[in-house]
Formats: sequence, structure tokens, C-alpha cells
Amino acid sequence: MGRGRRVLLSWSSGKDSAWTLHVLRRQGIDVVGLLTTFNAAFDRVAMHAVRSELVAAQAAATGLPLWSVPLPWPCSNSEYERLMSGVLQRAAAARITHVAFGDLFLEDIRDYRVRQLAATGIEPLFPLWCSPKDTPALARAMLDGGLNAVVTCIDPSKLPETFAGRAYDAMLLTDLPADVDPCGERGEFHTFCFAGPMFSHPVAVRVGETVSRDGFCFADVLPGAA
Repeated sequence: MGRGRRVLLSWSSGKDSAWTLHVLRRQGIDVVGLLTTFNAAFDRVAMHAVRSELVAAQAAATGLPLWSVPLPWPCSNSEYERLMSGVLQRAAAARITHVAFGDLFLEDIRDYRVRQLAATGIEPLFPLWCSPKDTPALARAMLDGGLNAVVTCIDPSKLPETFAGRAYDAMLLTDLPADVDPCGERGEFHTFCFAGPMFSHPVAVRVGETVSRDGFCFADVLPGAA
């Protein structure tokens, strides 16, 4: 199935992108790098607020190079698209055939990805794409498959702030309100994946302080064992 494909994986540092890597490798697809955008002002992944050094540690545990894209803050959509156009030109020069995304069911996001790649000769892949009713099973499959993650960011209009910093585990899934997607696909929460079958070894982390900023609640994930 994967013969001839050279795939760059959009890597948020969270559970969905990590599980996407696992799925692609099980399919025999050649993933050649992890693509991550960083807020250059804070040296963290946008939204997830994960430190760049932890993403570098993830990349090392996957055995893949990290394609880092620093974004200015604030960053307009036109500037974002200009910078991403340069990355895609680099990818085409490196004989990348596909960019894979861990998106689940949001049609507008998928359509945007497709438009972004349309003129590049690079095709999009959505290995986890499913119906909203299937995300509970996907969440359980991730956990049953050995994935370990921590919640790094929550939308307090959707979840109590106490969810920030919690382990993404079966208890958390049980505690989620009924209107919150168990994978957080509508932005209810974001995660950092620190262990699982996509890694050669766990990434040692501990949870620091929790802060509220810009309408979200963030748990600061730090390097080092708890």
C-alpha cells in the first residue's frame, strides 16, 4: 500500500498526530519527517503550548527529523500561508509525495488542507478520518494500543479547568461531559503524547503550573520525570 510514498506528517505533539504515525507505519507507508509550526515568540507549539524541546524529544523517539516552522506572533493567515508555501516547496524538492494529517471529522479543516496542497503536486492523507460517532472507539483504541498523553490545554467554556494537566486515560474519558468529543476534535482540549508504540522510548515529562491566558487554560508540561 505504501510503495513509492514519501510522507511528511503534520505533527502537533498530541495524541492524534502520534496515532497517525503509528497507523501509517502499520500500513507500511514511509514517513520521512514530522512537520510542526511553533510560535516563535514563545518557542512553543501553537494551541498545545508545548515547549519545542519536548517536540524535539518526541522526534528523537520516533527516529524522524523534525521540520520546524517558526511563526511570528501575531501571525496573519496570509503570512502563515506564505511560510507554509515555502515549506511545501522544500518538501517537493525532497520528493515528498504526501502530507498526512491527524484530522478526524471537521470538513472545513479538511477542505482547507486540500486547497493548500492543490497546486503543489503533493497529496493530502487523512489516515484517521472518521464519523463523529466513531471517535469514542478511536479514543479507546489509542489507549488500548498503549498511547499515553497528558492534557495540555482546555477550552474552559467546554471543560472545567481541572482537566488541564490530567492524564488522557479511561477515567478522563468517563469524566468528559456528554457534549465533549472524546478526542477533543472540536477544540475542547489538546494533548501532548509522551509514550506509545510510535516511540522507541517514552519522553519523560512532568506537569508544572496551570495558567489561564487568551481564553484558554494551559498546563505547562516540563521535561523530566514526575
